[in-house]
Amino acid sequence: MTETVSAEWLADRLKDRTMRGIATETGALIRSGAIAVGAKLPAVRDLAFALGVSPATVSTAWSELRKFRVIGGRGRTGIWVLGDKTHPRPIRYHEVGNYGAGALDLSLAVPDPALLPPLEEALCRGARAAGLNSYERVPILGSLAAAAGTTWAYKPEAFLATNGGYEAVYVTVQTLIRPGSVVAIEDPTAMRLLDILDNASAQLVPVACDDEGPIPASLAAALAKQPAAFLFQPRTHSVTGRMVQPQRLAELARVLRGSEALIIEDDGIGDVSALAPASLGRWFPDRTVHIRAYSKSHGPDLRVAVLSGPAAMLEQIQAYRSFGAGWTSRVLQEATAWLIGDPATAVLMDKARQVYAQRRRALIAALAARGIRVPDRDGLCLWLPVRSEQFALVTLAAHGIAVRGGGNFSARPNDHIRVATSLLPAGKVGAVADALALTDPHRGRAGSSSY
Repeated sequence: MTETVSAEWLADRLKDRTMRGIATETGALIRSGAIAVGAKLPAVRDLAFALGVSPATVSTAWSELRKFRVIGGRGRTGIWVLGDKTHPRPIRYHEVGNYGAGALDLSLAVPDPALLPPLEEALCRGARAAGLNSYERVPILGSLAAAAGTTWAYKPEAFLATNGGYEAVYVTVQTLIRPGSVVAIEDPTAMRLLDILDNASAQLVPVACDDEGPIPASLAAALAKQPAAFLFQPRTHSVTGRMVQPQRLAELARVLRGSEALIIEDDGIGDVSALAPASLGRWFPDRTVHIRAYSKSHGPDLRVAVLSGPAAMLEQIQAYRSFGAGWTSRVLQEATAWLIGDPATAVLMDKARQVYAQRRRALIAALAARGIRVPDRDGLCLWLPVRSEQFALVTLAAHGIAVRGGGNFSARPNDHIRVATSLLPAGKVGAVADALALTDPHRGRAGSSSY
């Protein structure tokens, strides 16, 4: 029988009744075994009454334990003890598996190394970067700011170099958003964005999307909850491949005029996108943080992204980075700057977009031949609705094919699978389409917003 911890029993054992004390002492009771893994904790209001504190104090304490994956659950479903370890980890990303040498791994939408630019010349240029081996924490080299600025979607007040796009999102969230804040986020979204927000104990408000991006009416409903921030991908979506069109961006801007929410834009696909750079910074330069990653376009081992925004915000973010890396390698910044301006790299980038589109369309055509219509969008993967995510994953695994379940990319139940196409061998397209046909996918109209 599942153990239920009474509010009175727990209150008797909690001596420090501050938010931090409740979290620390409850965690200690779980680690010691006094509260068993699988036990149900008392309701927030019941414990708050027993302790003589506000429900907000208990709720914030639970958020701290939830961040470490010690407890889970919310509201009417109850709060449950999940484990007795207290190391935070990106749970969705952490679950990415090693599927073995014989499996066809289509779980990661990553660039093809053969389509990335060679780095020899770039790194030689990087080795001559200005200020090399200095401990001065320069936010960004002038050469990288100038190179990125040539195609930036708007004229920002300041730039900052970071160690990849997700580090940029992480430090932005940690610096500018208080733990436990409400955050509006497009649904679905990148799984690592959800992990980052979970770590910040954010209360997520999903914003529904269609083929053109976040739906303005859904964003308006989310903004009614007064979120601290709105986080979305402003051109090609890394999970669904949908493309935000200029008209939709303008519609979102009209909705956001009535809000003070911070706008965080994660351009994770970057220059692999078929669309030109785009940003709500055109309308709201004073509260937009725009992030462009160069991993998928120029190489993941460069570990470089560029972040733009108001100078005061970027100073705060740079100060927070002093807890860790402090600055991004000048060698890698200079190498990236040179690649951005290199004509040969631009030619290779065009080829990469064409090859990725060909691979994606080959699978789309094979599925269409089997009666499954999937819209042709953009990016490195397909987003396929299925009747049961679990059934689809098991069926594909039985055929030696690994994909990602849609639940990893959503804050709510989501029966989809993401099938990476960026590394899909031409000789495997038919077999993959055959296996996908066995997963009982929805046979929808091409272009349907259900995708």
